[in-house]
Amino acid sequence: MKTLSHAQADTNEILRYFEIDWLRIILILAVFIHHCLMPFNGDGWHIMNADSSKLLDDIMVYFEQLRLPALFFIAGAGAFLLLNKRTPLAFIKDKLLKLLLPLMVGVILIVPPQTYIENIEQYSSYLSAYPELMLNFDTNHLWFIEFLFVFMVLAIPAHSLLARATTRFRKLEILLINPYAVLTIGILIGTIRVGMKVLYPQESHSIHNLSLSVFYALFFVFGMLFISSNKCWSSFKENRRIYLGILTGVSVVFYVYYIVDFSPYFSLQTRWSIWWFVCTLVSWIGIATMLGYAQHYLSHDAKLLRKSNQLIYPFYIFHQTVIVLIGYLVIGLDSSVSFKAVILILTSFLVTVFICWRMVYPFKFMRMLFGLQSVTAK
Repeated sequence: MKTLSHAQADTNEILRYFEIDWLRIILILAVFIHHCLMPFNGDGWHIMNADSSKLLDDIMVYFEQLRLPALFFIAGAGAFLLLNKRTPLAFIKDKLLKLLLPLMVGVILIVPPQTYIENIEQYSSYLSAYPELMLNFDTNHLWFIEFLFVFMVLAIPAHSLLARATTRFRKLEILLINPYAVLTIGILIGTIRVGMKVLYPQESHSIHNLSLSVFYALFFVFGMLFISSNKCWSSFKENRRIYLGILTGVSVVFYVYYIVDFSPYFSLQTRWSIWWFVCTLVSWIGIATMLGYAQHYLSHDAKLLRKSNQLIYPFYIFHQTVIVLIGYLVIGLDSSVSFKAVILILTSFLVTVFICWRMVYPFKFMRMLFGLQSVTAK
């Protein structure tokens, strides 16, 4: 496979953007660490430690703006690349096997233990509770996969539109490669997000919550848009220092607004609208910065990348249930927050990797259930 030198691949090879693979792994590991720290930030999660850290919460609130938008962006980019070499029918079949099937398996088998632990006082045992919990069909942390599946279906007409609009896009391309266009796009997404939040103020992770689904869909579509042009994709690397400078400034604004009490000056609705807008700027400019530096430092293949890229998907599916089960025991320890957090991160990581490496990866049936290619697939 070729690295993203952005040169044309051989006719029998797939052009591979290795920075996308690296970023996917890094971001899902960041999601894992975030979930490991959730019991200790006082934010109200599935399980909560008696003591919490305000400093931890202040740090986590920033990185919450980066991970999921970036994952949807690179998912959009990946969808575009896959649709370049597969028919829509083959693409849908692939997503049914790799997204919908693991989602169904996860909802039936992986999510119920979390719900049980969260409401353990209500049940006499897990076996007695399981039928009820299974029939809840709660996606829990797997809502991300549900959103991905819906976006992948919508990616088919979006890819067709991009393919037909080549001439018009070339004119837009000139604007998109401008280093300061990233700020304009962030303002656009932020404005749309504020408007959707006003119209659909609910906070659920349901695909029917349009304020959330439209927000993430925008990142997905922009991922498709940018990777459809080598010039646009390369502009992330070329402008990475400018993006880092803009991100630094926006991050300062983020924390000033987070810390300072603006209630004497703005209504509650206005304060929330400003918050959503600033958070969106952090999300979008943070993605541009990450991609720029990932292209510069991570556009290469490695044995670790190939193996990790295989395991990271089931790792995501299993990780939160493992964290909740182990965390339920860890928060009962008579120790400091930092000690418990370290123990939870290490033990949860090792257990989740063991499940993926020894219980999923070696077996064809398990690989099929959790969305992995066969061992012989290239």
